Amino acid sequence: MIRSKTLLALVAFAPLAGCISFGAKPPPSLLSLNSAVSVPPGQTQSSATAPTITILVPGASQAIAGTRVPVQASQTSIAYVANAQWVEPPNRMFVRLLIDTVPARTGRIVLSSSQSFSDPGAVLSGELRNFGVDAATNEAVVTFDGSLIRTSGKVVEKRRFEARVPVSAIAAAPVGIALNQAANTVAGEIADWVGK
Repeated sequence: MIRSKTLLALVAFAPLAGCISFGAKPPPSLLSLNSAVSVPPGQTQSSATAPTITILVPGASQAIAGTRVPVQASQTSIAYVANAQWVEPPNRMFVRLLIDTVPARTGRIVLSSSQSFSDPGAVLSGELRNFGVDAATNEAVVTFDGSLIRTSGKVVEKRRFEARVPVSAIAAAPVGIALNQAANTVAGEIADWVGK
């Protein structure tokens, strides 16, 4: 009797199986950032001979805090690139890009937050203001507002960095390539600022 009721319930729900979805259909591929420069494998770094820096994960507005790629459609409206999705939120990918770029361009040693308790060295923080597409200009835009405390620990320097790269079409592949290029440009400029 119990078996027949279970079988009947399964048969009743079978037509619905194709209609139920527990999330959006994932895109065919996910976008990520790739660093243009990094420290070569096998190279040893030592805080005895090089200055250190702690790089914090930047803040981000809600428009870019998720994994979708925003398009500034007008001054007051945001859309998203169809079938484009990051592997993780841009601010986390961007901090890893900085962690690769800063030591490669400056020789500084990047410390993790747990390593920085005794002496964080310089500290870089900030906010990722833009990480998407400007529909009015057909450009990928990366904007970072940086705050840098050098080893003295008392003076805060602030600076805005921005890179714009033309996109051939507002579609996943060209937008991903352009944003990667813009992010690497900004990371390079930040590394040069930090390395002064």
